[in-house]
Amino acid sequence: MLALGDLTASLLDPSRAAVTTVVAREPGVLAGRLCVLETFRQVDPAVDVDWQAPDGTAVEAGSVVGEVRGPLASILTAERTALNFLCHLSGVATATRRVVDAVGAANPSTRVVDTRKTLPGLRALQKAAVRAGGGANHRASLSDGVLLKDNHLAVMAIREAVARARAAFPMRTVEVECDEEGQAMEAAEAGADVIMLDNMAPEAVARTVGALREAGFGGLVEVSGRLDEASAAAFAAAGADLVSLGALTHSARAMDLALDFGRA
Repeated sequence: MLALGDLTASLLDPSRAAVTTVVAREPGVLAGRLCVLETFRQVDPAVDVDWQAPDGTAVEAGSVVGEVRGPLASILTAERTALNFLCHLSGVATATRRVVDAVGAANPSTRVVDTRKTLPGLRALQKAAVRAGGGANHRASLSDGVLLKDNHLAVMAIREAVARARAAFPMRTVEVECDEEGQAMEAAEAGADVIMLDNMAPEAVARTVGALREAGFGGLVEVSGRLDEASAAAFAAAGADLVSLGALTHSARAMDLALDFGRA
């Protein structure tokens, strides 16, 4: 008969209890505590987790961020899944905090936002981790707003696209992706709420932002396109209201956290 479940943990005395600590092995920003709680709850409600720090807390290497108590076998069964959530989401929060700090030093009024480039099934969790890191969320779904990208504009002119969006969805934000100043000016004249400057150099962004403001555009200017910590700061200094980074979610390195076992 095929055995299912945690074969190794099944060898342990089911009555044996343990106390373990959740330890940060490197500096970072904590996120994902609720996922850890739910993981242990689903494996065994008898496992209790006592957190020492809330999501969004910057922790140093060696910091104890939580304590886990309960049946040893249950803790070991849930350990890897719980840490997978915690390490990944803390990595997203840590990456976000680094960008937020760099951008804030360049331009305190610029906000760091994520994108829809999230891992399948983890969008809500990753976006929560971005918030824990001090960032903000862009659209969570295609129904949250109208974003007219290059592939849409390949079959519709900017003015037509904005007009159709306004008529169909009057209560939704309308954003237009532009890759040069002329497009941005056209989008502003068409009545876009947000203009996304995509894959433009910081100098071109600064010129375009200046032209938009001089023309009376009062909406938001977003910059996107393969941004990282350094380039996001440069675009913030160029006058962007928003800098959006897909890398916050699709490429964040997991933070190193571990369960350390003490007395039993």
